[in-house]
Amino acid sequence: MNTAELKEFLDAKVIEYNNPNFIDSDPIQIPHRLSIKEDIEIASFLTATIAWGNRKMIIKNADSMMELLGNSPYDFVINHKASDLDTFDGFVHRTFNAEDLKYFITALKNIYVNHNGLEAVFNNYTSETSMQPAIHEFKKTFFSINHPSRTLKHVGDPNKGSAAKRINMMLRWLVRKDQAGVDFGIWKTIPASKLSCPLDVHSGNVARKLGLLKRKQNDAKALTELDTALRNLDPKDPVKYDFALFGLGVFEGF
Repeated sequence: MNTAELKEFLDAKVIEYNNPNFIDSDPIQIPHRLSIKEDIEIASFLTATIAWGNRKMIIKNADSMMELLGNSPYDFVINHKASDLDTFDGFVHRTFNAEDLKYFITALKNIYVNHNGLEAVFNNYTSETSMQPAIHEFKKTFFSINHPSRTLKHVGDPNKGSAAKRINMMLRWLVRKDQAGVDFGIWKTIPASKLSCPLDVHSGNVARKLGLLKRKQNDAKALTELDTALRNLDPKDPVKYDFALFGLGVFEGF
């Protein structure tokens, strides 16, 4: 396919998958149960953090996290005492366990009390064209208080070669806005043009088959390469093609 044909093909796939039916089988259903901005963004962050492995298990365990937070994550984050975190004992999703979750809640309180919230931290450090510098600075801020070393691995850092798939997915959910009803678009300070595709095994393999990506590893360099290709197709909303790449890989075995 030439560029025009590829764009037409992918645009059609975006329409096919970027609709409310997508929510029912996707982890984004967890923040969709909430209505307050801060609840949505905290639920998005926590859900995206455990978004690897079996999707049903991701949704089940994200739902468990929301129950532990009384289904009011912002209220819990802001008002919790250290002893309240004991209820997390026994929680585990693959390598993310209760110790990690306890720190995440503690760090989120620091973000909201001392750094004006998640959106402000990301917005403060965006470059003219990318969210990747902001992800690096967010990780520094997130771990700026005393933390267990084991928990560092649960937030990707582009400066250390990570494609930061889970943070980029959260950013798509919170920043991107269209009429399809999947992504929230509640962060108004950041344009969708700066977003990057959540690069994983599925989207990476499809991107390579379509000639959008040559690099074999799914790392920060590959993400930069994919960013360039997708922004050539749609400079204002490049990350909409995540729906196409993910849908082709997961639902069609492309």
